[in-house]
Amino acid sequence: MGLSRRINSFFDDRFDTETARRFIDKQAHKRLPPHISWFHVFGSLALLLFVSQTITGILLLIYYRPTPEAAYSSIQYITTEVHFGWLYRQIHAWGATLMILVVVLHMVRTYFSGAYKKPRELTWVTGVLIFILTIIFGFTGYLLPWNQIAFWATTIGTESAGKVPFIGEWLLYFLRGGEVVTGETLSRFFVVHVIILPWILTGLIAVHLVLMRLSNLATLEPVGEEKPIPPGHGIPFFPVHVAKEAVVAILLLAGLVTLSILSPWEIGEPANPLVTPAHIKPEWYFLPSYQLLKYFEGPYGAVVGIVACSLPFGLLLFWPFLDRGKERHPRKRPWAVGIGLFGLMAALFLGILGHFSGTDVTLLGRRYHIDLLGRPERLMDEPTSHNPVEH
Repeated sequence: MGLSRRINSFFDDRFDTETARRFIDKQAHKRLPPHISWFHVFGSLALLLFVSQTITGILLLIYYRPTPEAAYSSIQYITTEVHFGWLYRQIHAWGATLMILVVVLHMVRTYFSGAYKKPRELTWVTGVLIFILTIIFGFTGYLLPWNQIAFWATTIGTESAGKVPFIGEWLLYFLRGGEVVTGETLSRFFVVHVIILPWILTGLIAVHLVLMRLSNLATLEPVGEEKPIPPGHGIPFFPVHVAKEAVVAILLLAGLVTLSILSPWEIGEPANPLVTPAHIKPEWYFLPSYQLLKYFEGPYGAVVGIVACSLPFGLLLFWPFLDRGKERHPRKRPWAVGIGLFGLMAALFLGILGHFSGTDVTLLGRRYHIDLLGRPERLMDEPTSHNPVEH
């Protein structure tokens, strides 16, 4: 008897392996709806990036020291001394921002295809929670290098928490571990980033995958009218869809390594609480909220701004229970599609304003200053001096 047969016999004598085999065979050979395309690979890419972040994060933890005195120098040591340390640090840094982008694209595809409707409401809710936790992951990890940009970006970011109604002052103190960003803040962010969030996110991803497998991918048929896919119809999950996911996964990993080599994240200067760098801004996924808060001033304005920034996340979380229509096809859901497009355009517009606010830009040969609210003001060209020439 061969080794594989002995192993199978060992488990067969002790467990109900036949049930597991049938389940795996059913999942591997299930048929997917005919409209499934390359846009349905973002969920698998997000899972791949999560695995990549976990592996590179563990490698970084071997050398990283979460104290104000050692954090910055440990990042330098990883980058300059550890074999391939520069590579997995860059992959971890780029992987964080790409994971948020891929999760956003996955949610956009799910929203516009109406895949959040009954019976997949809880699948959508867990997906939104994964999205929120992924953003928190990026926020808590941003401080860990303990450089100037990270220190002051965290200072500005946590100040927004102080504007939350009723609990703002307590929440600000809780996040920072004091009145200002210190080593206590670094310690708290480290614990949340490497211990608390990974366990929660792993559990949510597991639940999300189970719910997705139980309900299968949604068709474009109305709620209650979905029909089982007959044998021989639709798209085979294996090997057709798995091959698509493998191709895109290889391209993603190649792009991740390419970005790590050609556009590395700089270490920057060590954190200095006494020197504030100019034009400190959050990462791109916080820019829409960062810009929106600028339009609300005063004690009541700040509260309204926090509510306005939190509203989209609340709507996303409860959207399956607000949109009770049966239609899934985008052409038959004009209001839902219109709201989704408006939200995307508003986020993109505010993000662009946030990126260029407080800077000078050149457009069509003319120079403009973009103020903090995003309003352009043309800058006059400096006159050219001509010295008279004596003959």
